[in-house]
Amino acid sequence: MLFSPLLRRSFTAPRLPSLCALCHGWGEQRVCAACLKRWAAPAHRCGRCALGMPWPTTLCGTCLLDPPPYAHAIAAFEYAAPWDGLVARFKFNDALDLGAALTQPLLRAIRVAGVALPDLLLPVPLSEIRLRERGYNQAWEIARRLGKALTLRADAQLLLRTKDTPHQLALPPGARAANVRGAFAVEPLRLREVRGRGIALVDDVLTTGATAAEITRTLLQAGATRVQVWVLARTPRPDH
Repeated sequence: MLFSPLLRRSFTAPRLPSLCALCHGWGEQRVCAACLKRWAAPAHRCGRCALGMPWPTTLCGTCLLDPPPYAHAIAAFEYAAPWDGLVARFKFNDALDLGAALTQPLLRAIRVAGVALPDLLLPVPLSEIRLRERGYNQAWEIARRLGKALTLRADAQLLLRTKDTPHQLALPPGARAANVRGAFAVEPLRLREVRGRGIALVDDVLTTGATAAEITRTLLQAGATRVQVWVLARTPRPDH
C-alpha cells in the first residue's frame, strides 16, 4: 500500500513503553525519569578533572598542584552502583539499547556546566583488533548522540589508535600512562581539521585520566586550541 506525501508526513509511530534498566518499571525510555532524578542528580565536581567533591569548589587538590593537560572535564555520574553495571553492559555486552539513556544525563551535565561548546567531538578510538572483537566503539555511540543533540560535528575517523595496548583495567594505576604513551595519532591527511579547533574528547569512563591526557597532548601538538573531556562516569576517587 502506498501513502501520499501528506499522509507520510502526518503519520507517526506510537511511542511504546520501555522497561527501565534500573528499577524494572515501565516508562518511556530505558532509564525512567524517576531513576534519572534519583541516581543522576547533579553533584559537585572538580572543574578540571570531574572528580566528585563533597562541597562546591573550582579545583580539587590534585589539579591545583598537577593539573591534567585537558582544560575541563564533565561527567554525568559516579562510576558506582547502579551506573557501573549499566556502563559495563553497554560497553562489553552489546547493550546498545542503553546508549540513549546513558547519554541523556551527560547531555544535561554539559548544559548545566555552561562551558563553551567545542567545534568537534572525537570519541576515544579502539584498536582495529578490539573494534573487530567488540563490533562497535562505545565512545562513538555516545559521541554521535551528543553531536546530534548539540548540533556539533562528531567524527569517528579523525583520531586513530596506532597501537593495540593491553586494556587499562588490567594494569595498576601507575602503569597506565606508560601503556598508552604514543598510542594515538591524528589522521595525517586530515591535520588541518584539528588545527585551530576546540575539541571535546568523548569516552565512557574517566579513571586515572592517563588515556585522556595522552590523547589531549596528541591533539594539542596537532594544533588544537583547547581540549575538554566528556564522559559518562567518573571513578569516585583517583586510583593513583
